[in-house]
Amino acid sequence: MARTILDLHILHTLPPSNINRDDSGSPKTATYGGVRRARVSSQSWKRAVRLAFRRTLDGSQLGERTKRVGEAIATRIADLDPELKDRASALAAEVLIAAGLVKKEAVAKKEATKKAKEAGQNADVESGYLLFLSYRQQENLARAVIEAERTGAKLDTKKLQKLADTDHSIDIAMFGRMLADVPDLNVDAAVQVAHALSVHAVENEFDYYTAVDDRKHDNQETGAGMIGTIEFNSATLYRYATIDVDRLHDTLGDAATTRQAVEAFVHAFTTSMPSGKRNTFANGTRPDAVMVRLRDTQSVNLVGAFEEPIRERQLGDRSGMVGEAARRLAEHTTEVEMKYGDPAVAAWVTHLGSRTAVLAALGEALPLPELVTAVGATVADRLDAPA
Repeated sequence: MARTILDLHILHTLPPSNINRDDSGSPKTATYGGVRRARVSSQSWKRAVRLAFRRTLDGSQLGERTKRVGEAIATRIADLDPELKDRASALAAEVLIAAGLVKKEAVAKKEATKKAKEAGQNADVESGYLLFLSYRQQENLARAVIEAERTGAKLDTKKLQKLADTDHSIDIAMFGRMLADVPDLNVDAAVQVAHALSVHAVENEFDYYTAVDDRKHDNQETGAGMIGTIEFNSATLYRYATIDVDRLHDTLGDAATTRQAVEAFVHAFTTSMPSGKRNTFANGTRPDAVMVRLRDTQSVNLVGAFEEPIRERQLGDRSGMVGEAARRLAEHTTEVEMKYGDPAVAAWVTHLGSRTAVLAALGEALPLPELVTAVGATVADRLDAPA
């Protein structure tokens, strides 16, 4: 059966910035093609996409990844039944233990920290890891323990785990969920995101700065109030992500929601930006080019176009890194698809200016809002087509 896979290829130029830092505060890098490249981790950009979803999707379609799951469910219990407010934390712990999402030992450890709290106040249980539940799953678990409290019924582990394995949010369906303690509740991710890499070699630079003490300045005293350095780089990045639409549909169970999820991701991945040092560098640029290719076999990352880093001496026409990167990406795309006999079923392109115009020949050239709609319509048609 033909599959529906969407590959997103983006060329994105960043000015001096540090959007994704390592443990020492330096911009992340990687070696590729024998040279050091700027790198932005996949986790960083997925986080940016999830935050962007909050602006475009309804809260009921999203989830929350937190250790403070006891607090989250206790809040819902109190909202659903205010009479249980004083016992909400204990009931939340009860339902999470019964579902196998939190261990009893974790509750005991949390209870041991209550000595510093007021007498009679319950401590909210925490999971031992970041627990990803949709807001609807949180509410379903809260309703289940409220019903058990009212009727005196015993909480059933299988029923509770079923509640935690249905009503998946869009972000869980896309990015997956792994629960080491309850593997039956794992969700396979429908989206893969590559680490973004610069198409050229990069050397990090340092900004030496001084901050003036206003009162010293007003009193005409000399000397800085603070001295420091911030590391940064600038780069033209190749960004890639792929969506297995069929897997997404299997998890969400609804064609209309799947289309909405695809459109939300294409827009969010294109326009989002990790927020590291944003106030320092104001680096909020838009991509230079976006190419979406629909495949019916398997996803294809085209980073090989840049295995040989772009070098300044190669920019004879002075089109800059972006122009050369677009030319290489177009050439590599055509070559890969021709030699492997695996052309795209459909393709769309959004590009800025003449430097990236070469990519327009590889798909239907549209402004981003129209591209998003066109991709969504095609996905909907393929999901509705008879198997």
